Amino acid sequence: MRKNSIKNIRINGEVQRELSEIIRTEIKDPRVAGTMISVVSADVTPDLKYCKAYISVLGGEDAAAEDALAGLKSAVGYIRRELANRINLRNTPEISFILDQSIEYGVHMSRLIDEVTKDLKEEDNGSDTGEQDE
Repeated sequence: MRKNSIKNIRINGEVQRELSEIIRTEIKDPRVAGTMISVVSADVTPDLKYCKAYISVLGGEDAAAEDALAGLKSAVGYIRRELANRINLRNTPEISFILDQSIEYGVHMSRLIDEVTKDLKEEDNGSDTGEQDE
């Protein structure tokens, strides 16, 4: 099975969906249950041995995100067993959670762009009034 085959894409989507459901409903760890965690993507290797799950902690500070990641890593055995019960695969992949900060980075860049465009509009309005006085 190639990395970008239709079968691999479907498995990635199903694993992502089930991981999200397991994290949302089954994990009782206060480090995880107290935060809003979303599974951004899941990349399962073609041999179904390993899975990289990219997670995003919404509205969290760096400390809360690191705590949530530690909570998920401590519950990885339970999560893997639940995943095996829910998805019928030849092998249940070993899951490694990776903190994905691309959403936060995008929001930050959007704020910076908004600030720059606001400053440019204010400068344009200020220069228009200055030219009319002369």
